[in-house]
Amino acid sequence: MTIIDIINKKRLKKELTREEIKFAVNGYLDSTIKDYQMSSLLMAILLNGMTDRETIDLTDIMLKSGDIIDLSKIDGIVVDKHSTGGVGDKVTLVLAPLLASLGIKIAKMSGRGLGHTGGTIDKLESIKGFNTKISEDKFIEQVNNINIALVGQTGNLVPADKKIYALRDVTGTVESIPLIASSIMSKKLASGADIIMIDVKVGSGALMKTLEDAKELARIMVKIGKSYRKPTICLITNMDEPLGYSIGNSLEVQEAINTLKGNGPKDLLEVVMTLSSIIIGAVNKISNSDAKDLLFKQLNNGEAYNKFVELVQAQGGDINKIAISNKVYSIKSNKEGFINHIDALRLGEIAKNLGAGRNTLDDKIDYEVGLVLNKKVGDYVEKDEELLKVYAKDKGANVNEIINCFRIDKELEAVPKLILDIVK
Repeated sequence: MTIIDIINKKRLKKELTREEIKFAVNGYLDSTIKDYQMSSLLMAILLNGMTDRETIDLTDIMLKSGDIIDLSKIDGIVVDKHSTGGVGDKVTLVLAPLLASLGIKIAKMSGRGLGHTGGTIDKLESIKGFNTKISEDKFIEQVNNINIALVGQTGNLVPADKKIYALRDVTGTVESIPLIASSIMSKKLASGADIIMIDVKVGSGALMKTLEDAKELARIMVKIGKSYRKPTICLITNMDEPLGYSIGNSLEVQEAINTLKGNGPKDLLEVVMTLSSIIIGAVNKISNSDAKDLLFKQLNNGEAYNKFVELVQAQGGDINKIAISNKVYSIKSNKEGFINHIDALRLGEIAKNLGAGRNTLDDKIDYEVGLVLNKKVGDYVEKDEELLKVYAKDKGANVNEIINCFRIDKELEAVPKLILDIVK
Protein backbone atom coordinates (compact mmCIF):
# COMPACT_ATOMS: atom_id res chain seq x y z
CA MET A 1 0.00 0.00 0.00
CA THR A 2 1.30 3.45 -0.94
CA ILE A 3 -0.20 6.93 -0.75
CA ILE A 4 -0.04 7.11 -4.57
CA ASP A 5 -2.23 4.00 -4.79
CA ILE A 6 -4.71 5.56 -2.38
CA ILE A 7 -4.81 8.90 -4.24
CA ASN A 8 -5.35 7.13 -7.56
CA LYS A 9 -8.09 4.94 -6.11
CA LYS A 10 -10.05 7.96 -4.87
CA ARG A 11 -9.33 9.83 -8.12
CA LEU A 12 -11.07 6.95 -9.90
CA LYS A 13 -14.08 7.39 -7.57
CA LYS A 14 -13.52 4.12 -5.74
CA GLU A 15 -14.30 3.52 -2.07
CA LEU A 16 -11.30 3.50 0.28
CA THR A 17 -10.98 0.83 2.94
CA ARG A 18 -10.56 1.74 6.60
CA GLU A 19 -6.95 0.53 6.41
CA GLU A 20 -6.23 2.86 3.47
CA ILE A 21 -7.77 5.87 5.24
CA LYS A 22 -5.82 5.04 8.41
CA PHE A 23 -2.58 4.69 6.42
CA ALA A 24 -3.09 8.14 4.88
CA VAL A 25 -4.15 9.94 8.08
CA ASN A 26 -1.51 8.44 10.37
CA GLY A 27 1.18 8.81 7.71
CA TYR A 28 0.38 12.49 7.36
CA LEU A 29 0.36 12.94 11.11
CA ASP A 30 3.85 11.42 11.48
CA SER A 31 5.08 13.29 8.36
CA THR A 32 5.92 10.21 6.30
CA ILE A 33 3.24 11.44 3.91
CA LYS A 34 3.97 14.95 2.65
CA ASP A 35 1.73 18.02 2.35
CA TYR A 36 1.55 17.78 -1.45
CA GLN A 37 0.49 14.14 -1.27
CA MET A 38 -2.22 14.71 1.33
CA SER A 39 -3.49 17.79 -0.54
CA SER A 40 -3.88 15.61 -3.65
CA LEU A 41 -5.95 13.11 -1.68
CA LEU A 42 -8.06 15.88 -0.13
CA MET A 43 -8.76 17.32 -3.58
CA ALA A 44 -9.79 13.88 -4.85
CA ILE A 45 -12.18 13.60 -1.88
CA LEU A 46 -13.54 17.10 -2.56
CA LEU A 47 -14.22 16.21 -6.20
CA ASN A 48 -15.46 12.64 -5.77
CA GLY A 49 -16.88 12.55 -2.26
CA MET A 50 -16.90 9.75 0.30
CA THR A 51 -19.45 7.12 1.23
CA ASP A 52 -21.03 7.25 4.68
CA ARG A 53 -18.82 4.33 5.72
CA GLU A 54 -15.67 6.13 4.58
CA THR A 55 -16.74 9.31 6.41
CA ILE A 56 -17.46 7.43 9.64
CA ASP A 57 -14.11 5.63 9.40
CA LEU A 58 -12.29 8.93 8.78
CA THR A 59 -14.00 10.44 11.83
CA ASP A 60 -13.06 7.49 14.02
CA ILE A 61 -9.42 7.46 12.87
CA MET A 62 -9.02 11.19 13.54
CA LEU A 63 -10.85 10.86 16.88
CA LYS A 64 -8.41 8.15 18.01
CA SER A 65 -5.33 10.12 16.91
CA GLY A 66 -5.27 11.94 20.27
CA ASP A 67 -6.88 12.27 23.69
CA ILE A 68 -10.56 11.66 24.40
CA ILE A 69 -11.94 13.55 27.39
CA ASP A 70 -13.77 11.53 30.05
CA LEU A 71 -16.66 13.57 31.45
CA SER A 72 -18.13 10.71 33.48
CA LYS A 73 -17.25 12.60 36.69
CA ILE A 74 -19.82 15.25 35.79
CA ASP A 75 -23.10 14.56 37.57
CA GLY A 76 -25.87 14.47 34.96
CA ILE A 77 -26.33 14.54 31.19
CA VAL A 78 -23.68 16.72 29.54
CA VAL A 79 -24.58 18.82 26.50
CA ASP A 80 -22.22 20.33 23.91
CA LYS A 81 -23.35 22.81 21.26
CA HIS A 82 -21.52 23.65 18.03
CA SER A 83 -22.13 26.06 15.16
CA THR A 84 -20.74 25.75 11.66
CA GLY A 85 -20.18 29.51 11.84
CA GLY A 86 -21.77 32.66 10.51
CA VAL A 87 -21.68 36.44 10.67
CA GLY A 88 -22.84 37.77 14.03
CA ASP A 89 -23.25 34.29 15.49
CA LYS A 90 -23.22 34.77 19.25
CA VAL A 91 -25.78 32.03 20.00
CA THR A 92 -23.56 30.08 22.43
CA LEU A 93 -23.04 33.17 24.59
CA VAL A 94 -26.80 33.26 25.23
CA LEU A 95 -27.79 29.61 24.97
CA ALA A 96 -25.15 28.15 27.30
CA PRO A 97 -25.88 30.25 30.42
CA LEU A 98 -29.62 30.12 29.71
CA LEU A 99 -29.62 26.31 29.76
CA ALA A 100 -27.18 26.18 32.69
CA SER A 101 -29.57 28.37 34.70
CA LEU A 102 -32.09 25.51 34.37
CA GLY A 103 -29.62 22.93 35.69
CA ILE A 104 -28.48 21.51 32.36
CA LYS A 105 -24.76 20.71 32.24
CA ILE A 106 -22.95 22.65 29.49
CA ALA A 107 -19.35 21.53 28.94
CA LYS A 108 -18.02 23.23 25.84
CA MET A 109 -14.53 23.27 24.42
CA SER A 110 -13.97 25.52 21.40
CA GLY A 111 -11.17 26.34 19.03
CA ARG A 112 -10.31 29.83 17.89
CA GLY A 113 -12.20 31.28 14.97
CA LEU A 114 -10.85 31.99 11.52
CA GLY A 115 -12.64 34.48 9.32
CA HIS A 116 -14.75 37.59 9.88
CA THR A 117 -14.77 37.54 13.69
CA GLY A 118 -13.32 35.34 16.37
CA GLY A 119 -14.98 32.21 17.69
CA THR A 120 -16.76 31.85 21.02
CA ILE A 121 -13.44 31.68 22.88
CA ASP A 122 -12.19 34.92 21.29
CA LYS A 123 -15.45 36.68 22.13
CA LEU A 124 -15.27 35.61 25.75
CA GLU A 125 -11.67 36.83 25.94
CA SER A 126 -12.90 40.31 25.04
CA ILE A 127 -14.13 40.37 28.66
CA LYS A 128 -11.16 41.61 30.69
CA GLY A 129 -9.55 38.79 32.67
CA PHE A 130 -11.69 35.96 31.26
CA ASN A 131 -9.54 32.82 31.35
CA THR A 132 -10.28 30.22 28.67
CA LYS A 133 -7.29 28.04 29.59
CA ILE A 134 -8.19 25.89 32.57
CA SER A 135 -7.19 22.32 33.38
CA GLU A 136 -9.43 19.37 32.61
CA ASP A 137 -9.98 18.74 36.34
CA LYS A 138 -10.96 22.37 36.91
CA PHE A 139 -13.21 22.22 33.86
CA ILE A 140 -15.09 19.21 35.28
CA GLU A 141 -15.23 20.73 38.77
CA GLN A 142 -16.68 23.98 37.42
CA VAL A 143 -19.41 22.21 35.44
CA ASN A 144 -20.37 20.22 38.54
CA ASN A 145 -20.45 23.40 40.66
CA ILE A 146 -22.21 25.92 38.38
CA ASN A 147 -23.41 23.74 35.46
CA ILE A 148 -21.26 25.49 32.85
CA ALA A 149 -17.72 25.96 31.57
CA LEU A 150 -16.67 27.47 28.22
CA VAL A 151 -12.98 26.91 27.49
CA GLY A 152 -10.42 26.52 24.74
CA GLN A 153 -9.47 23.03 23.67
CA THR A 154 -7.18 21.34 26.18
CA GLY A 155 -4.84 18.41 25.84
CA ASN A 156 -4.02 16.65 22.61
CA LEU A 157 -7.49 16.47 21.04
CA VAL A 158 -7.73 15.16 17.45
CA PRO A 159 -4.25 16.25 16.29
CA ALA A 160 -4.87 14.59 12.92
CA ASP A 161 -7.82 16.87 12.27
CA LYS A 162 -5.85 19.92 13.38
CA LYS A 163 -3.09 19.19 10.86
CA ILE A 164 -5.45 18.23 8.04
CA TYR A 165 -7.69 21.24 8.67
CA ALA A 166 -4.74 23.60 8.37
CA LEU A 167 -3.86 22.01 5.02
CA ARG A 168 -7.46 22.19 3.77
CA ASP A 169 -7.51 25.88 4.59
CA VAL A 170 -4.65 26.65 2.16
CA THR A 171 -5.45 24.12 -0.60
CA GLY A 172 -9.04 25.02 -1.49
CA THR A 173 -10.48 21.85 0.03
CA VAL A 174 -12.50 23.31 2.89
CA GLU A 175 -15.93 22.91 1.25
CA SER A 176 -16.08 19.11 1.22
CA ILE A 177 -19.07 17.77 3.15
CA PRO A 178 -17.37 14.50 4.28
CA LEU A 179 -14.28 16.44 5.41
CA ILE A 180 -16.40 19.05 7.24
CA ALA A 181 -18.52 16.38 8.93
CA SER A 182 -15.57 14.28 10.07
CA SER A 183 -13.71 17.36 11.31
CA ILE A 184 -16.63 18.64 13.39
CA MET A 185 -17.72 15.27 14.75
CA SER A 186 -14.22 14.04 15.64
CA LYS A 187 -13.77 17.15 17.83
CA LYS A 188 -17.24 16.92 19.37
CA LEU A 189 -16.85 13.21 20.15
CA ALA A 190 -13.40 13.80 21.65
CA SER A 191 -14.89 16.46 23.94
CA GLY A 192 -16.94 13.79 25.71
CA ALA A 193 -20.49 15.20 25.87
CA ASP A 194 -23.58 12.95 26.02
CA ILE A 195 -25.75 15.03 23.64
CA ILE A 196 -24.41 17.03 20.67
CA MET A 197 -26.41 19.97 19.30
CA ILE A 198 -25.22 21.52 16.02
CA ASP A 199 -26.44 24.76 14.45
CA VAL A 200 -25.83 24.29 10.72
CA LYS A 201 -25.76 27.70 9.05
CA VAL A 202 -26.69 28.08 5.39
CA GLY A 203 -26.61 31.10 3.09
CA SER A 204 -24.31 33.82 1.83
CA GLY A 205 -22.66 34.31 5.22
CA ALA A 206 -22.12 30.60 5.90
CA LEU A 207 -19.85 27.77 4.77
CA MET A 208 -22.86 25.89 3.36
CA LYS A 209 -24.35 27.95 0.53
CA THR A 210 -27.37 25.77 -0.38
CA LEU A 211 -30.08 24.13 1.71
CA GLU A 212 -29.41 20.83 -0.06
CA ASP A 213 -25.77 20.83 1.07
CA ALA A 214 -26.72 21.89 4.60
CA LYS A 215 -29.19 19.01 4.88
CA GLU A 216 -26.61 16.55 3.60
CA LEU A 217 -24.03 17.79 6.13
CA ALA A 218 -26.60 17.51 8.92
CA ARG A 219 -27.63 14.01 7.82
CA ILE A 220 -24.15 12.54 7.90
CA MET A 221 -23.24 14.24 11.22
CA VAL A 222 -26.37 12.79 12.83
CA LYS A 223 -25.45 9.37 11.43
CA ILE A 224 -21.91 9.66 12.81
CA GLY A 225 -23.30 10.58 16.22
CA LYS A 226 -25.67 7.60 16.20
CA SER A 227 -22.79 5.27 15.37
CA TYR A 228 -21.27 6.31 18.73
CA ARG A 229 -24.63 6.24 20.54
CA LYS A 230 -24.39 9.98 21.03
CA PRO A 231 -27.70 11.68 20.22
CA THR A 232 -26.88 14.37 17.66
CA ILE A 233 -29.41 16.99 16.60
CA CYS A 234 -28.87 19.51 13.79
CA LEU A 235 -30.85 22.71 13.41
CA ILE A 236 -30.48 24.31 9.97
CA THR A 237 -30.69 28.10 10.15
CA ASN A 238 -30.57 30.90 7.59
CA MET A 239 -27.38 32.99 7.37
CA ASP A 240 -28.23 35.21 4.39
CA GLU A 241 -28.07 38.22 6.72
CA PRO A 242 -26.09 38.71 9.95
CA LEU A 243 -27.62 37.18 13.07
CA GLY A 244 -28.68 39.94 15.44
CA TYR A 245 -27.37 43.46 14.96
CA SER A 246 -23.75 43.25 16.12
CA ILE A 247 -20.67 41.93 14.29
CA GLY A 248 -17.44 41.98 16.30
CA ASN A 249 -16.21 40.42 19.52
CA SER A 250 -16.99 42.89 22.33
CA LEU A 251 -20.03 44.16 20.46
CA GLU A 252 -21.43 40.63 20.21
CA VAL A 253 -20.79 39.97 23.90
CA GLN A 254 -22.70 43.13 24.75
CA GLU A 255 -25.60 42.05 22.52
CA ALA A 256 -25.59 38.62 24.17
CA ILE A 257 -25.78 40.28 27.60
CA ASN A 258 -28.73 42.39 26.46
CA THR A 259 -30.43 39.23 25.20
CA LEU A 260 -29.84 37.47 28.52
CA LYS A 261 -31.52 40.46 30.17
CA GLY A 262 -34.58 39.96 27.95
CA ASN A 263 -33.78 42.70 25.41
CA GLY A 264 -32.33 40.71 22.53
CA PRO A 265 -33.01 40.95 18.79
CA LYS A 266 -35.88 38.83 17.48
CA ASP A 267 -33.81 36.64 15.14
CA LEU A 268 -31.13 35.80 17.71
CA LEU A 269 -33.81 34.99 20.26
CA GLU A 270 -35.62 32.71 17.79
CA VAL A 271 -32.50 30.62 17.14
CA VAL A 272 -31.59 30.45 20.84
CA MET A 273 -35.12 29.46 21.87
CA THR A 274 -35.45 26.81 19.17
CA LEU A 275 -32.07 25.21 19.96
CA SER A 276 -32.60 25.44 23.72
CA SER A 277 -36.09 23.95 23.68
CA ILE A 278 -34.85 20.99 21.61
CA ILE A 279 -32.03 20.38 24.13
CA ILE A 280 -34.37 20.65 27.13
CA GLY A 281 -36.75 18.23 25.44
CA ALA A 282 -33.91 15.76 24.84
CA VAL A 283 -32.65 15.99 28.43
CA ASN A 284 -35.84 16.36 30.47
CA LYS A 285 -38.41 14.80 28.09
CA ILE A 286 -40.82 17.76 28.17
CA SER A 287 -42.83 19.37 25.39
CA ASN A 288 -41.51 22.15 23.19
CA SER A 289 -44.05 24.69 24.49
CA ASP A 290 -43.30 23.87 28.15
CA ALA A 291 -39.58 24.18 27.43
CA LYS A 292 -40.02 27.62 25.87
CA ASP A 293 -42.11 28.78 28.84
CA LEU A 294 -39.25 27.78 31.15
CA LEU A 295 -36.69 29.56 28.97
CA PHE A 296 -38.60 32.83 28.77
CA LYS A 297 -39.06 32.72 32.54
CA GLN A 298 -35.26 32.50 33.00
CA LEU A 299 -34.69 35.48 30.72
CA ASN A 300 -37.37 37.60 32.38
CA ASN A 301 -36.48 36.84 36.01
CA GLY A 302 -32.77 37.55 35.57
CA GLU A 303 -31.56 34.01 36.26
CA ALA A 304 -30.05 33.53 32.79
CA TYR A 305 -28.04 36.74 33.06
CA ASN A 306 -26.99 35.89 36.61
CA LYS A 307 -25.64 32.55 35.36
CA PHE A 308 -23.56 34.35 32.73
CA VAL A 309 -22.14 36.64 35.45
CA GLU A 310 -21.35 33.54 37.54
CA LEU A 311 -19.56 31.97 34.56
CA VAL A 312 -17.50 35.10 33.95
CA GLN A 313 -16.53 35.35 37.61
CA ALA A 314 -15.64 31.65 37.83
CA GLN A 315 -13.21 32.08 34.94
CA GLY A 316 -11.64 35.29 36.25
CA GLY A 317 -13.44 37.86 34.12
CA ASP A 318 -14.89 41.25 34.99
CA ILE A 319 -18.36 41.68 33.49
CA ASN A 320 -18.03 45.45 33.80
CA LYS A 321 -14.89 45.63 31.66
CA ILE A 322 -15.83 44.97 28.03
CA ALA A 323 -13.99 47.54 25.93
CA ILE A 324 -15.62 48.94 22.77
CA SER A 325 -13.92 51.42 20.44
CA ASN A 326 -14.88 55.06 20.97
CA LYS A 327 -14.24 55.86 17.30
CA VAL A 328 -17.69 55.46 15.77
CA TYR A 329 -18.78 56.27 12.22
CA SER A 330 -22.40 56.41 11.06
CA ILE A 331 -23.19 54.99 7.62
CA LYS A 332 -26.39 56.36 6.12
CA SER A 333 -28.61 55.16 3.32
CA ASN A 334 -28.35 56.85 -0.06
CA LYS A 335 -32.00 56.09 -0.89
CA GLU A 336 -35.30 55.11 0.67
CA GLY A 337 -37.19 51.84 0.44
CA PHE A 338 -37.43 48.34 1.87
CA ILE A 339 -34.32 46.33 2.71
CA ASN A 340 -34.71 43.04 0.83
CA HIS A 341 -31.18 41.67 1.27
CA ILE A 342 -28.10 42.26 3.41
CA ASP A 343 -24.87 40.63 2.23
CA ALA A 344 -23.70 38.91 5.40
CA LEU A 345 -20.43 37.66 3.93
CA ARG A 346 -19.32 41.08 2.68
CA LEU A 347 -20.17 42.72 6.00
CA GLY A 348 -18.21 39.97 7.74
CA GLU A 349 -15.20 40.66 5.53
CA ILE A 350 -15.46 44.39 6.30
CA ALA A 351 -15.48 43.60 10.03
CA LYS A 352 -12.45 41.35 9.58
CA ASN A 353 -10.60 44.11 7.73
CA LEU A 354 -11.27 46.42 10.68
CA GLY A 355 -9.43 43.87 12.86
CA ALA A 356 -12.37 41.87 14.27
CA GLY A 357 -11.22 38.60 12.68
CA ARG A 358 -8.12 36.76 11.58
CA ASN A 359 -6.75 35.10 8.45
CA THR A 360 -4.39 32.75 10.32
CA LEU A 361 -4.44 31.42 13.88
CA ASP A 362 -1.40 33.58 14.66
CA ASP A 363 -3.19 36.85 13.83
CA LYS A 364 -4.20 39.06 16.75
CA ILE A 365 -7.83 40.16 17.06
CA ASP A 366 -8.92 43.67 17.96
CA TYR A 367 -11.81 42.93 20.33
CA GLU A 368 -13.12 46.51 20.31
CA VAL A 369 -13.98 46.97 16.62
CA GLY A 370 -16.89 45.89 14.45
CA LEU A 371 -20.26 46.85 13.04
CA VAL A 372 -23.70 47.39 14.57
CA LEU A 373 -26.66 47.32 12.20
CA ASN A 374 -29.54 49.74 12.63
CA LYS A 375 -31.74 48.00 10.06
CA LYS A 376 -32.52 44.38 9.13
CA VAL A 377 -34.12 42.63 6.17
CA GLY A 378 -37.77 43.65 5.94
CA ASP A 379 -37.23 47.09 7.50
CA TYR A 380 -38.02 50.37 5.72
CA VAL A 381 -35.25 52.94 5.56
CA GLU A 382 -35.43 56.66 4.69
CA LYS A 383 -32.81 58.44 2.60
CA ASP A 384 -30.01 59.63 4.92
CA GLU A 385 -31.25 57.38 7.72
CA GLU A 386 -28.57 55.36 9.50
CA LEU A 387 -27.97 51.83 8.19
CA LEU A 388 -25.24 50.91 10.66
CA LYS A 389 -22.43 52.14 12.87
CA VAL A 390 -18.76 51.30 12.31
CA TYR A 391 -16.61 50.88 15.41
CA ALA A 392 -13.02 51.32 14.24
CA LYS A 393 -9.55 52.12 15.57
CA ASP A 394 -6.96 53.41 13.13
CA LYS A 395 -9.14 53.27 10.05
CA GLY A 396 -12.76 53.52 9.08
CA ALA A 397 -14.41 51.54 6.31
CA ASN A 398 -15.33 52.26 2.71
CA VAL A 399 -18.77 53.87 2.85
CA ASN A 400 -19.85 52.78 -0.63
CA GLU A 401 -18.68 49.23 0.02
CA ILE A 402 -20.92 49.07 3.10
CA ILE A 403 -23.93 50.68 1.40
CA ASN A 404 -23.63 48.17 -1.44
CA CYS A 405 -24.16 45.37 1.07
CA PHE A 406 -27.78 46.49 1.39
CA ARG A 407 -30.27 45.92 -1.43
CA ILE A 408 -33.01 48.51 -1.05
CA ASP A 409 -36.11 48.36 -3.28
CA LYS A 410 -39.44 50.17 -3.55
CA GLU A 411 -41.38 46.97 -2.91
CA LEU A 412 -40.97 44.57 0.01
CA GLU A 413 -40.18 40.96 -0.87
CA ALA A 414 -41.07 38.03 1.34
CA VAL A 415 -38.81 37.92 4.40
CA PRO A 416 -36.90 34.58 4.37
CA LYS A 417 -37.53 31.98 7.07
CA LEU A 418 -34.88 31.77 9.77
CA ILE A 419 -35.37 28.18 10.95
CA LEU A 420 -35.20 25.96 7.87
CA ASP A 421 -35.13 22.37 9.15
CA ILE A 422 -34.36 20.05 12.05
CA VAL A 423 -32.42 16.83 11.40
CA LYS A 424 -32.16 14.19 14.14
